[in-house]
Amino acid sequence: MKFLCTSAELVDASSRGFEIDGQKLFAVRREGQVYVYENRCPHRGVGLEWHPDQFLDPSASLIQCATHGALFLIESGECVAGPCAGQSLSARVCREDSQGIWVQS
Repeated sequence: MKFLCTSAELVDASSRGFEIDGQKLFAVRREGQVYVYENRCPHRGVGLEWHPDQFLDPSASLIQCATHGALFLIESGECVAGPCAGQSLSARVCREDSQGIWVQS
């Protein structure tokens, strides 16, 4: 497992991008739970963020691709609207402990 960040660095209803061993990832915290995905839209293979660490739609209830506006469920990564509907983001196994958030490398 690779260390991403402390728990305090990912507050609820927020997202944050990372690069671990050359792989671009992002983490989202929703209702206390952390989800980690590869930062790659299944539609065109591009990064999802609008600006650094901004992966969520304005309501912070869905992940949104900045390129074509595709919307993904935070809990599963499933695309629910846009050009890749029915496809999903690639989830990464993660855990959180007293030190912070970790992701499987």
